[in-house]
Amino acid sequence: MRQALLEAEKASDAGEVPVGAVIVHKNRIIARGHNQVELLSDPTAHAEMIALSAAFSHLGEKYLTECTIYVTLEPCPMCAGALVWAKTGRLVFGAQDEKAGACGSIFNIAHHPVLNHRMEVLQGVMEDESEMLLRRFFEKLRKKDNS
Repeated sequence: MRQALLEAEKASDAGEVPVGAVIVHKNRIIARGHNQVELLSDPTAHAEMIALSAAFSHLGEKYLTECTIYVTLEPCPMCAGALVWAKTGRLVFGAQDEKAGACGSIFNIAHHPVLNHRMEVLQGVMEDESEMLLRRFFEKLRKKDNS
């Protein structure tokens, strides 16, 4: 999760919402990602989506059953859906997203009974650190907007 936090800091430094993700396979990081929505002018350029693409490329396959993704913020519906379609083995995330979370907060795509895959979910890992990054980013943004 510390590596995901470093990715989130990269996003913040670039003026992006500070969300970072890393994917681990057999105890080795195989993919990293951080939000790049503003940079790429692409609303799908979330940390998870970027990390997923890198993991597929690294492994040369479309399923991540033996992988764990670590994300600083609970995935949104788009990202949670992609994690399910990728048959990701495990999701570990820091902060809950009370406005758009899709792994327990608002929706629970990760455990939806109709979908063909359900992944193990562990939430609250390094939650304080993840929340602090988000809080600082949005406070800074508000100050800038009020100037």
